[in-house]
Amino acid sequence: MQFERYSLSDERLIEIYRSMLLPRMIEEKMLVLLRQGKVSKWFSGIGQEAIAVGATLAMQPDEWIMPLHRNLGVFTTRKIPFRDLINQWQGQPDGFSKGRERSFHFGTRQYNICGMISHLGPQLSVADGAALAYKLKGEKKASLAFSGEGGTSEGEFHEALNVASVWNLPVIFVLENNGYGLSTPVREQFRCEGLVDKAKGYGMEGVQIDGNNILTVLDTVAGVRDYCIREQRPYLIECMTFRMRGHEEASGTKYVPKELFEQWMEKDPIRNYEHYLTTENILSNKELADIKEEFKNYIESEIQQSSLSHTGTAIHIHTEEKELNDIYAPVPTTILKDIDNGRTEPLRFVDAIKEGLYQSMEAHDNLVLMGQDIAEYGGVFKITEGFVEKFGKARVRNTPLCESAIVGTGLGLSLEGFKSMVEMQFADFVSVGFNQIVNNLAKIHYRWGQQADVVVRMPTGAGVGAGPFHSQSNEAWFTHVPGLKVVYPSSPEDAKGLIIASINDPNPVMFFEHKHLYRSISGAVPSHYFETPIGIARKVRSGTDVSIITYGMGVIWATQYAAAHPDISPDILDLRTLVPLDYKAIRETVRNTGKVLVLHEDTMTGGFGGEIAAWIAQNCFEYLDAPVMRCASLDTPVPFNRELEDQFLAQSRLDAMLEKLMNY
Repeated sequence: MQFERYSLSDERLIEIYRSMLLPRMIEEKMLVLLRQGKVSKWFSGIGQEAIAVGATLAMQPDEWIMPLHRNLGVFTTRKIPFRDLINQWQGQPDGFSKGRERSFHFGTRQYNICGMISHLGPQLSVADGAALAYKLKGEKKASLAFSGEGGTSEGEFHEALNVASVWNLPVIFVLENNGYGLSTPVREQFRCEGLVDKAKGYGMEGVQIDGNNILTVLDTVAGVRDYCIREQRPYLIECMTFRMRGHEEASGTKYVPKELFEQWMEKDPIRNYEHYLTTENILSNKELADIKEEFKNYIESEIQQSSLSHTGTAIHIHTEEKELNDIYAPVPTTILKDIDNGRTEPLRFVDAIKEGLYQSMEAHDNLVLMGQDIAEYGGVFKITEGFVEKFGKARVRNTPLCESAIVGTGLGLSLEGFKSMVEMQFADFVSVGFNQIVNNLAKIHYRWGQQADVVVRMPTGAGVGAGPFHSQSNEAWFTHVPGLKVVYPSSPEDAKGLIIASINDPNPVMFFEHKHLYRSISGAVPSHYFETPIGIARKVRSGTDVSIITYGMGVIWATQYAAAHPDISPDILDLRTLVPLDYKAIRETVRNTGKVLVLHEDTMTGGFGGEIAAWIAQNCFEYLDAPVMRCASLDTPVPFNRELEDQFLAQSRLDAMLEKLMNY
């Protein structure tokens, strides 16, 4: 292996050696502890240290790095004490993720490291978001994300690289090509000559380097970083390396030909660099031994100060209250103005959302809107029409058709203190961004205290003859996921107040807007900037005969039913927010009438109404005079034919269900 010192001083060359040796020696110790049963799992990066260490040394300490589970060198090079890493790996309450994650599935704002999830691709688009934040702030910084060769087959890889190139983002993508994804060799992963060839397809520069040569890695990443910042462009680096251990220790390496180990043993990054240092008289063999002894003592000392030295001691585990409280970031108190409505004309539902977004853009200069066709075109529903002229294309951003990467970009913006709104053109299209929402946005605060300040707008619902791919009510997909808030207004005033509240909330919010309501209903809406509190239901109508608990389009149906049946006194409750749910208001309406119908547009099976009905049965049984009944849409996809669609919708069964309930 040939080393080029690139005018580096002896002191810097020694520092580089120390940075690469420490993670190797820690790994060797961890493998011993694993065999002793003192740790439960280990993902080894032995043989790949040069990549993680070299890349981290080339970046500034305040630049975000998105590592994977074979990048111990990122954490050690960022000077995280070994005892803190042990406590994390042991699942201790004082670990970075408070015992909630294992291995390298954690992040830390203090060290500008964004924690991975098991789905490897999402790290890349989070790096896009951090790079976009640097760009918007005019900072001379870049972000860096790691991927393995297997991860390049994921859709997120393609989406993230495409967004980075289209938006001219200063982000470095480092591919560690170690020959195998778990046990699958590269010949079964891709057919291009090298992964670096993929860069051309996205119009970006790329280079393939020897990932085991620490000085090559350091010089390359440093130069690429300068390029990314100077040219405001992304860059792809393919690092050729090899995994000397299994995917994780339990996997073994029987699937790897013996001769490959022999070949790559000769390319060991540390042994070759040690030979270079001694040959160049930068370090003597004794000095190498002294450094190893120093690190051995450091490792043992850190173990003694970690949880590994207290295995017989009872561990204080979080209370249930603590666990539940850590799901969400604290919501700042917003001072609400007195409602002084200078507007005399009613406002349409669609215009109320537009006004709430517009005023939020004025209130938050760190708010970025992203979505397909939302800039000059104004979005398919024209909600952001005129925004780009007022706020500019930096903050009102047309996106490629890559919902997952854009949600991930929103999370990356959150790392740097930005807020973002991601518009799904139709709620149905959220399925291709599902992973980022339910596994990254929803869990990140619980995992390591990082807020995900992202609102996902979801034009939803049927009744407009749009067929099965533009009409779904999919709110129940997200009510099941801890960490998300789910908001669903039914009136123009709530649409404005709740979109403002959602943007002010530092947690991820799924904001559902019924398309049929956009231009079909109008109402009084205060003209100033105000919030409607999330988590508080609205009493639409007080009654004594029957409670109709509903939200979205169901509120309109219930109101129409009441108008057509003056002989019945319904108590209509608009939930407005599904998560968090206003249990107090639900209990009150049940107590008022004793008979309850839960109404929603979603299909019956798995619909959110089942959760409400179950809670009432368990907590309000003494108030009931009849079984809790549900009125929902058919358990079919949404049909296109208008007659079939009318039959599908819950409204077609509302009269019959209420008559049955009233006569019980």
